[in-house]
Amino acid sequence: MSHGPIPPAVWEEIRNEFTLPTQDQVRAKLGTLVADPEPLMRQLVRVFVGDETLCPGYQFTDDMQLHPTVAALFAGAMELRIAHNYFGAWMITPSPDLDGRRPVDLLHGPTPPLLHALERFGHHKEGQVY
Repeated sequence: MSHGPIPPAVWEEIRNEFTLPTQDQVRAKLGTLVADPEPLMRQLVRVFVGDETLCPGYQFTDDMQLHPTVAALFAGAMELRIAHNYFGAWMITPSPDLDGRRPVDLLHGPTPPLLHALERFGHHKEGQVY
């Protein structure tokens, strides 16, 4: 994919609205909830900012389970070869394929429209998205 660099403001928006803990913080928290957090860790959306590996908070339910819709979308993103950072930013970016709404705001609705928008994003090769 040939999208441009993601502005730092995107990560700040995620941090302010949903939290953006480090991977180590998430591993420690999950370790208090399950005996072996590694299977869950392998499913996480991770973004790489500077020298940090961060985990957007929108992928967790209130009880620290992985949100099933985010997990399905992320699996689709990996199949489409969308980089973690682009997927992470796409989740909070208004999408023309979702009538200008952000994917993160539609997680409790039907999944097919989100998957369609993700596929269109994955095949989009021209221009700036962010």
